[in-house]
Order: sequence, then structure tokens, then C-alpha cells
Amino acid sequence: MNPAPAAVLPEGDAKRRAVLPEGDAKRRAVRAMFDTIAPRYDLVNRIMTFGMDRGWRRAAVRGLGLPAGARVLDVACGTGDLCRDLAAAGHRPVGVDLSAGMLRHARTGAPLVHADALRLPMADESIDGAVSGFALRNFVALPPLFAELHRVLRPGGRISLLDVAAPTQPILRAGHAVYFGRVVPLVGAALSDAAAYRYLPRSVAYLPPPDELLAELRAAGFTAVERRTLSGGITQLLSATRSGERGR
Repeated sequence: MNPAPAAVLPEGDAKRRAVLPEGDAKRRAVRAMFDTIAPRYDLVNRIMTFGMDRGWRRAAVRGLGLPAGARVLDVACGTGDLCRDLAAAGHRPVGVDLSAGMLRHARTGAPLVHADALRLPMADESIDGAVSGFALRNFVALPPLFAELHRVLRPGGRISLLDVAAPTQPILRAGHAVYFGRVVPLVGAALSDAAAYRYLPRSVAYLPPPDELLAELRAAGFTAVERRTLSGGITQLLSATRSGERGR
């Protein structure tokens, strides 16, 4: 779902946001959680999404619109799914993740860096593109992330960022809410870590509504900012182009 800002969240979403960690506490909690679920992360993903995650990642790679040979950063790369898709498309991926556990279980030949995406160990204007798969709600804040991506991208560079969404059609939205809020935690508890997969549906409260997300990208200096939904609206893909001048 795409909840309203925290001050005007519906009561249920406001309660979920109230118990979620913020700041450094969130960074520590997210890192520990992904370290814990890393061994079975790919298996649970395939089961939870019925394999649709493969198509979403390919859509993200296509959304870059970059020529073969582009150097592309996979932010919060996890076990390297997007890195493999980038390589298959002829790009040169580099993965970055905060979780050492996820990197230890990565299945990619791409270079991998253990680092916080809000402080990327990369030079200004050194990357052609950047992707991210379902990680936006796990960052401490999005404006610093978007500013950092703008910093490391060359002028004309592209970003293509995936995350969860909710269908606008009422019946689909209700079914998605039940599945995401009740079934996913049960599957996660059975196959991996119960606490981590209880966090997953609650973490959607971190995401700003679509208009705010797009405004934050523009404020960071991106142009051609677009949002489209996939698979009936359960996933959103944000794409944009790095302007020639740094955002303020």
C-alpha cells in the first residue's frame, strides 16, 4: 500500500509506524534482520511472489534504458539477483549492501561492497545507472539516498527503483492486503524468521505516497521522473534521469 504521510496516516498505519524503529535504530535493526534471513532469503522470495519477482527485476533493468556495457550500481543488492539480471543484459554491475550476511550468500560474479548506501564509497559522477529491488522502505531516509545516487551518477545517468505498492482496484487491494498482511508473515515464519516477516508488511508505512516520492526525486536533481505499477498494482517502478546539475 501507499500510505499517507505519518501525520495523516489511517489509524492502523499510524499504529504500525509508531512501533517501527527510526534513525540509527532502524539501520541496526534492518542490518540484523537481513543478516538473519540471508540463508533462505531467495527461497522465501520465490515462494511469496510466485516467481513474479523475476519479471519485476527484468522490468527494472529495461527501465534503465542504458546501452550494453554501462556500469550500474545495485543498491541494497542482497544476494545479487539484480546483479545477475544486469549482467545478462550486458551491463557491468556493482553491488552494495549494508548486510554482510546477505553478501556472504550472494550468487553473482559482480564486485560486491559492504557499505551503507547513504554513504557510498564511490567517486562523484562515476556510475552510469543505479537500480534497487524492494529496498526503499528499509533506508533510514529517502532524500539522502536520492541525493547520494545523484552524486555518483554521471549526467544523463539513469535510476530504476522497485518497491511494493497496493492495487487501486478495491477488490484487488483488499485481497492484496490480506495476503501481504497475513499470509506472507506465516510463510516467512514457517521457512525463515517470524519477526523479520512480521516486519515486512509493517515496513510499508515507511514509504511516502507516490506524489511525495516523485517530488523527492525531483528535489534531488532528477528529471524525467516517472512511476508505473506492475502486476495489477502490487509493485511500483520509479525511474528518472540524473540532471546535469546537482540537486539542492
